[in-house]
Amino acid sequence: MSKNPNTDAAVISRTVVPPQGPMTGPLYVDMDGTLLATDVLWESLIRLLKTKPWFLLRVPLWLIKGKAFFKRQLVSQITLNPALLPYNEPVMAYLTREHLGGRELILATASDKHIAVKVANHVGLFSDVLATDGTVNLASHAKLSAILQHANGAAFDYVGNSWDDLPIWQRASRAILVDPSRRLLAKASQASPVETVLCPRPPLLRIIRKTLRVHQWSKNALLLVPLLLAHKVSDPERLISGMLAFVVFCLAASGVYILNDLLDLESDRQHPSKRSRPLAAGVLPIPVALATAFFAIAASLGIALALLPRHFIGILLLYQVTTMAYSFVLKRIAVLDVFVLAGLYTIRVLAGAVAVDVPASPWFLAFSTFLFLSLALVKRYAELRLAEQRGGTEDFLAARGYQHGDLDLLSSVGTASGYVAVAVFALYINSSDVHVLYRQPAALWLIAPLVLYWITRVWLLAHRGQMHSDPVVFAFTDRASYVLAALVAILLMVASLA
Repeated sequence: MSKNPNTDAAVISRTVVPPQGPMTGPLYVDMDGTLLATDVLWESLIRLLKTKPWFLLRVPLWLIKGKAFFKRQLVSQITLNPALLPYNEPVMAYLTREHLGGRELILATASDKHIAVKVANHVGLFSDVLATDGTVNLASHAKLSAILQHANGAAFDYVGNSWDDLPIWQRASRAILVDPSRRLLAKASQASPVETVLCPRPPLLRIIRKTLRVHQWSKNALLLVPLLLAHKVSDPERLISGMLAFVVFCLAASGVYILNDLLDLESDRQHPSKRSRPLAAGVLPIPVALATAFFAIAASLGIALALLPRHFIGILLLYQVTTMAYSFVLKRIAVLDVFVLAGLYTIRVLAGAVAVDVPASPWFLAFSTFLFLSLALVKRYAELRLAEQRGGTEDFLAARGYQHGDLDLLSSVGTASGYVAVAVFALYINSSDVHVLYRQPAALWLIAPLVLYWITRVWLLAHRGQMHSDPVVFAFTDRASYVLAALVAILLMVASLA
């Protein structure tokens, strides 16, 4: 029996009306949004987009022939693993109790029968399956007719979650509702005695906030680094442009995060921590996620077009195209994936320089490229090490293009890249360029051991299995990193003002 990977959603049940008498009739159970926390139709479309995107051109032709035909053609082109779908745990517990009490359970769904049978076999509680068969779309009144025929005049109860289920509740002895709105609950109560309400979810805005990964926005502070290094923070016009660039990249990144989560549903559900993300857990409906991603990306482009330089828009588009390419293809190519991740960090720095109209220092770009390559390797190393410790994660490793034996190589290349970044910084201190911004560049030498210490510490934590997040995000939550950053800031001021 599958377990719901969602550890964040509030999954509780409450009795609305106590059951009247013994429940002996058959119990018909909806699948999408009821037994499952997700909708397999949308899951199938996302799967088709990921594996056979050219088939999306056929979708309008399939729809012309009706929803039942569309669903049958869709499932014939993709494969969904029922073990990797998110199940509503309170619903599973409720159905298990009813099954152990000797009650007959029947899965009744508008999804195609090919998928419904797989889900029913995986759950192991259902005696029969009523589902869309390629000809009749088993929703609303069509599902009611099928249930009445199957029940053969016997009283029955029904578990559902949507407005399409109202006709069925009107004929059922009792209604069991899953995550209903207040209006739906009121209507269902008028149609039939409501026995139980299962799985009320957290507020939608809270779920969307988590899906946007607001904690990851700290990485976009890199856009302000060129302004700081150019000693132009006191210029209000440049500061406003820098903050606008920060907002634009936060929105763009969040939109891409959502699209990436949609494409990674199956692999995230096998990951020990990513499985709790709202989309992987089925807490956020896929249509809402798509609308949120579209709004975030459109808003980022709108702000950039209206308020930021033209060249910045080009870099923003480069960032979005690169992130999409990474999500679809590049993240599954070993080694190339970490180079792309490092490049995305460097693009942020370059975008910040363009937004505030300061020259991008070749020295700093070289330093950041090697440093971010090291941090990208830390991120991948930590993921693979965690996967190895958990065991049974061959699919996750294969999805990233790596093997268990690659950890040592990633560690060697990553630490070397971090140390090369410090070597670039040392060469910069000895160059003539340093005197343009710093009166006493000798003070900058003290920064080198601080950066070396931080890089070594990050890799030490990764080796110990204690690096559980993106290392850049880690730096914004780590006390030692704040102390080192403060020391670096003091040394930069001393070198500038002495």
